[in-house]
Amino acid sequence: MSILVAGTIAIDNIKTPNAEATQLLGGSAAYAALSASYFTDDVRLVGIIGKDYPQAHLDMLASHQVNLDGVERSEADSFTWTGEYFQNMNDRQTHSVALNVLENWEPKVPASISGAKVCVLANMSPDNQLQTLDQCQDADFVVADSMDLWIEIARDRLKDVLKRLDLFVINDGEARELTGESNLVVAGEALLAMGPKAVVIKLGEYGAMLFGPGGRFFRVGAHPLRVVTDPTGAGDTFLGGLAGALVKAGAVKPGGEVAFDELKKAVVAGTIMASFTCEEFSTRRLQNLSQADIDERMNFFRQIGEY
Repeated sequence: MSILVAGTIAIDNIKTPNAEATQLLGGSAAYAALSASYFTDDVRLVGIIGKDYPQAHLDMLASHQVNLDGVERSEADSFTWTGEYFQNMNDRQTHSVALNVLENWEPKVPASISGAKVCVLANMSPDNQLQTLDQCQDADFVVADSMDLWIEIARDRLKDVLKRLDLFVINDGEARELTGESNLVVAGEALLAMGPKAVVIKLGEYGAMLFGPGGRFFRVGAHPLRVVTDPTGAGDTFLGGLAGALVKAGAVKPGGEVAFDELKKAVVAGTIMASFTCEEFSTRRLQNLSQADIDERMNFFRQIGEY
């Protein structure tokens, strides 16, 4: 089963308390597509890059069998984010955001890749998410992420997105902001009432919460890490890993039905993939994984959850 991932493809410049790096691969769709590629060999990427985008990043994605037919090239400069993390690696400051090619972008999904059965709407404006979804009529399962910016400036359009989703993924602070609820259990239930069939609230280093219809609920911890080098893109990696795991398991049935137990397993897989991203700058750890690396971490995760 094919996965289409749409969202941003960026250049990141990142500083942490211990190091800094520039001209890194960034962007929600890039992380999600790379993560999904470890579960299926049919990942289709939709986004836009500028004339300055490093070819090495595209070559790396292509080496993972990510289909780049939907990556639009522009003569403008690429979307670029520059930021800094502080000592606890949870707090960060954005120093600059150059929208560049994103400023007036409208996603274009080539007919050759529009028939994907799973559509991942990675973090981008709700208008862009809706434009993508309108071009993916064959999708049986749609999952989307968002961020605080869109809650602040495009709340109504974001709510339009939620009505068309099978799964909505959002972090804890954003869940509180969107629902106005301080209690995350209540917030998860409020998000379900907005339209998606299931909701995941990401908790960063504390894992994730999954909410399903009929009061079904699942909580998972994060994989324990001794060193966090760069958490950028971990949530996007989670999103792609979750979608990829559903496809690998054959969990998405015709019409989009997914058993709650399959969603639980996919949330765990997403959590594991996100842990790799945190270990090095950008995708440097994620892009060099072996299946043995993933299996080892999954097995360890099962062991620490036994009681």
